[in-house]
Amino acid sequence: MPSNPINAYQAVDKTTASGRELEAAALSKGALLLAEVQQKWDSPERDQLLESALTYNQRLWSLFQTELTEPSNPLPEEIKTNLLVLSALVDKRIFEVMAYPAPEKLNLIINVNRNIAAGLRGDPG
Repeated sequence: MPSNPINAYQAVDKTTASGRELEAAALSKGALLLAEVQQKWDSPERDQLLESALTYNQRLWSLFQTELTEPSNPLPEEIKTNLLVLSALVDKRIFEVMAYPAPEKLNLIINVNRNIAAGLRGDPG
């Protein structure tokens, strides 16, 4: 443990930034998997790619939901609530695509993932 408080803060800051970057990378991967499905929609491997991409995104958003509902989560309540609303929207769309597949239905999940990833990275848009 660093003896200097500034060093301790910088160590925590690096860990937090790393966590945010990991979350951003996971969301970006989810968007890329879905975009790949769109590009290969008419290919014979579409069903396998779609199942894999939807499963990945469903697990990812389930992890976010779990983290957001933890009492120790430091995010402000308004942000947690907004992210939980988004996660419910993503869940609903995932189930809709599973039941009635269509490439354009993936756009919502792709856009949500990309926008949140950009926010986590500090990109304005």
